Amino acid sequence: MTSTKPVVRANAQGSGDDGVARLQFADNAIALQLFGPHHSHLARVEQKLNVEIHARGNEITISGPEAAVAAATTALDRLYGRLERGLTVDREEIDAMLRMVSGRADAADADLVIRTRNRQIWPHSATQAEYLRAIDASELVFGEGPAGTGKTYLAVAKAVERLTKGHVERIILSRPAVEAGEQLGFLPGDMREKVDPYLRPLYDALYDMLPAPQVLKRLENGEIEVAPLAFMRGRTLSNAFVILDEAQNTTAVQMKMFLTRLGDNSRMVVTGDLSQVDLPKGVRSGLRDAMETLSSIESVTFVRFNDADVARHPLVGRIVRAYDRVETRRKSASRYERHRRPAKKNEGSDTGEE
Repeated sequence: MTSTKPVVRANAQGSGDDGVARLQFADNAIALQLFGPHHSHLARVEQKLNVEIHARGNEITISGPEAAVAAATTALDRLYGRLERGLTVDREEIDAMLRMVSGRADAADADLVIRTRNRQIWPHSATQAEYLRAIDASELVFGEGPAGTGKTYLAVAKAVERLTKGHVERIILSRPAVEAGEQLGFLPGDMREKVDPYLRPLYDALYDMLPAPQVLKRLENGEIEVAPLAFMRGRTLSNAFVILDEAQNTTAVQMKMFLTRLGDNSRMVVTGDLSQVDLPKGVRSGLRDAMETLSSIESVTFVRFNDADVARHPLVGRIVRAYDRVETRRKSASRYERHRRPAKKNEGSDTGEE
């Protein structure tokens, strides 16, 4: 099949730091999809990168700051290639690609496509691309960062892909229930009714990847298992793709127990957000403990996400940043108060207590 990628890429220097690039697309139908209804996709690129794009037929001219022009050219080139492969391009995909090029992701990042029965998923940021590569290369991967960065969703997608390709025999999805205490006896209903609400996000991801009848069938025959962390004790998890979600709410003992379940031909992905620890005060997070303890171990990879990787509604990223700023101010104020607070006088007591 003959490639129909852009056939002309001419760059010319403008005045000062301005640049101009011209792209001519070989397939008019794909070019129209790329431009979007009433050129709305091009307008999105203009808005995000502060460039001007003029379209005439199947050719576009991009002008503006040189770095922005280069980013727009790369983004539109890759989006065109995405359309060539039969994938979709919408506002979300455009924003994701612009994050990719702004994060200086490699050209191959756009081709890190996860194919499941229901949909095709690809990384929406340079960190997500790094994360997917890490899962392919390492037996144990830690993904830590704020909500909405795709840590769990991408891990489940990779698990489903490996299962359907026959690379593993089963998927095991786990997370701590009831704020890591797992005191399920206090909840109404049978065991499944007790734990299902805490595992619902994992079920949601599965149903997004596979048709509902397949999910139910694989759950029934044991190819997919969704269980609270307490159910992992005493097991050896071989020929499996194992995911521990919400790992910030494990204790150090629970985390060690989980990690030592790893068996032959298995992959483990541990995800969590250290800014949302729900453990009792004074109890150290198993996620933090493991990331420090295993930092120098071969075949263990750590990927850290930040608010720039948030792939949900743009407001989510702003919410994460706002909370981070407030938390930083509170920590600074707390340290200041501790330093300025005068020590209480020891009124003749020899106990040493204040």
